[in-house]
Amino acid sequence: MEEQDIDIINRETKKDQIIKFIKDSKSKIVYIILIIVFIPIIIFSYQAYKVKGKKQLAEKFNLITINFDNENTSETIKNLEQIINKKDKTYSPLALYFLIDNNLIKNQSKVNDYFDLIIDDIDLDEEIKDLIIYKKAIFNSGDSNGDNLVKILNPIINKDSIWKSHALYLLGEFYYSKDDKLKAKEYFEEIVNLNNANEEIRLQSQIRLQRDLSD
Repeated sequence: MEEQDIDIINRETKKDQIIKFIKDSKSKIVYIILIIVFIPIIIFSYQAYKVKGKKQLAEKFNLITINFDNENTSETIKNLEQIINKKDKTYSPLALYFLIDNNLIKNQSKVNDYFDLIIDDIDLDEEIKDLIIYKKAIFNSGDSNGDNLVKILNPIINKDSIWKSHALYLLGEFYYSKDDKLKAKEYFEEIVNLNNANEEIRLQSQIRLQRDLSD
């Protein structure tokens, strides 16, 4: 058999193998093509759905807060609680702040549950989460004991958060108000020695130490 004939046979054999492979793999190929085509469509549709949902949530929040009056608080509370339970990065915290600022929920435990939902169940940026933890501590500082306040603020004061000096200052002022000057002094001194302390808070801590805690 001539070499040319062998080449022809080899080419035909390869062609038959390719045809057989395509026939055997037809369903798999179709499946792969469908995945390639439809995955971008699904992703785009989901993103469009999220954008639409965010817009609707924004409109709902703005409508609630603009039309708020003290005569219809129950409906306002209900709608804002619905927004909180949507677990949105932006509007769930804003809804809770509005409830707190307008003193719409009297049950402190319920407010703390909403704080915990936002802190624990929403994928927030680290510094935003720390800010919400700090706000939770402020909310509880009037009716809390020192140990509970420290427990709330531990996630901030145990790392290099931009809110660390704020948290330490809150604890210093808390203990100073309870006439526990030794503990208060410890927190104010920690702020003064903190590398990334807020400069205004550092200044106020120095004033407190020099004026009231110099003994």
